[in-house]
Amino acid sequence: MILNHLWGLFSHPDQEWESIRKEPNTLSRHYMAHTIVLAAIPAVCGYLGSTQVGWTVGSSPEVYKLTTASALQLSILFYLAMITGVLILGKFIDFLSVTYEEEDHTPRGVALASYTTTPLFIVGLIALFPVLWLNMLVVMIAVAYSVYLLYEGIPILMKIPPEKGFMFASSVLTVGLVMMVGMMAITVIIWAVGVGPVFTTS
Repeated sequence: MILNHLWGLFSHPDQEWESIRKEPNTLSRHYMAHTIVLAAIPAVCGYLGSTQVGWTVGSSPEVYKLTTASALQLSILFYLAMITGVLILGKFIDFLSVTYEEEDHTPRGVALASYTTTPLFIVGLIALFPVLWLNMLVVMIAVAYSVYLLYEGIPILMKIPPEKGFMFASSVLTVGLVMMVGMMAITVIIWAVGVGPVFTTS
């Protein structure tokens, strides 16, 4: 069932991680039916928020929006970056698991990355209302809960002791931060070659 773990990750994450571990570990179940769907939320909402709602700067009465062509282009690139990032992070987790797992080396990295990033995709709804301080606050809360899911889920999903799980999760978090910095650098390069936001006012 598509998104069948969504509610459980917020209401009872420990039990939900156990449930995820018991399921067949396939890309179609954990990636195609979860990440591919949820990653569309911030992309679509960002497109609508930036083209239909817009935002103001300071006390200026002008409302700034993106042109539809620019917003569509950026939304597609953002969507592709998210689903690619989850897949790459999952493969890094599988690579790191060789160091931390003792017996079972079943590759569960993509599943872990897919469900850990769930809060970040869900809060993409806030992009419908592009208010900078509100967006930043909500995203920070989502990041905090994603980190919680990571530290809580690794010992359960990988069946390793909590102390090893903490080290494993810290390693994954470091990789995630490096990937984020890398994506920001790529964004700057893409903007520099002309694929950047185009604004209009009303």
